[in-house]
Amino acid sequence: MGDLFNSILAPIEWLVAWIMYGFHELFTGIGMPADSGWTWTLSIIGLVLVMRAAMIPLFVRQIRASRKMQLIQPELQKIQKKYKGKTDPESRQAMTQETMELYKKEGTNPFSSCLPILVQSPFFFGLFRVLRGLEDIASGGTDPIGPITAAVARQAESAQIFGAQLSDTFLGADGTATQIVTIVLIVLMSATTFTTQRQLMTKNMPQSALDSPFAKQQKMLLYIFPVVFAVSGVNFPIGVLVYWFTTNVWSMVQQFYVIRRMPAPGSAAERAYHERLARKGKPVPGAVAAGDGAAAGEESPGGSTPTGGQRSQPKSKKRSKRK
Repeated sequence: MGDLFNSILAPIEWLVAWIMYGFHELFTGIGMPADSGWTWTLSIIGLVLVMRAAMIPLFVRQIRASRKMQLIQPELQKIQKKYKGKTDPESRQAMTQETMELYKKEGTNPFSSCLPILVQSPFFFGLFRVLRGLEDIASGGTDPIGPITAAVARQAESAQIFGAQLSDTFLGADGTATQIVTIVLIVLMSATTFTTQRQLMTKNMPQSALDSPFAKQQKMLLYIFPVVFAVSGVNFPIGVLVYWFTTNVWSMVQQFYVIRRMPAPGSAAERAYHERLARKGKPVPGAVAAGDGAAAGEESPGGSTPTGGQRSQPKSKKRSKRK
């Protein structure tokens, strides 16, 4: 199993190493020191930018899937209410079948929103293994990874930011500098994740979806993730925490842009978007301009005109002549 995992991650490690090395060469080419921690930190940030830019199509799919999941929450609640209290296998199977048919009809499923995370995970672990392997590569105990030769590994392994080496972890730290930098990065990671998740729930979910089980799960994750970061973050090298924080910032800014420009129907963000359009004098989607209905001779469902008057009945030519 371990050999299979290593064989899967090997090409990912190779790609991660080349992207980092390419950015490192770019920054040293413009005059930054080759052994500087900030040069390597910017190289890791460059890795994030390349990966997240390549994942934009997946992010668009995630947004569409999440939006559809929000909008079908009332239908899902109807199905759950229909089979509430029924624990027999036939009822459970029928509920599952109706739920899957609804997903198929709307073209979505709960796992579609996880695509960016699933795609990004191998690169996260690839970077983790590259940084953890720098010491062995530098000493000659492990073969180079792509362009990360022993000489390059010695540069990266000794690189520091704020007195902390990028390859150090909180638990394996020799001094307080690494521990302080690690804690600060974990706090920043938790804050950006919390802000991103809260922004999604408070601004881009319709009222009908806010009371759904899906929203309750999202609210639970809102408070669970910071705890997960605090527990797991102490085991990751500082370079990995930099990667994690940078991708969180990308997600937060990207989501802010999407919510502002393409809000979910019925959400607070959509109302704010329509208000901004109205203030600028631009047409609001779905709105009917004043007087348009009357000018077109539109009728209300009760058969009266928009002005409230009764519709005039058509008269034949013969009846007109008699008068």
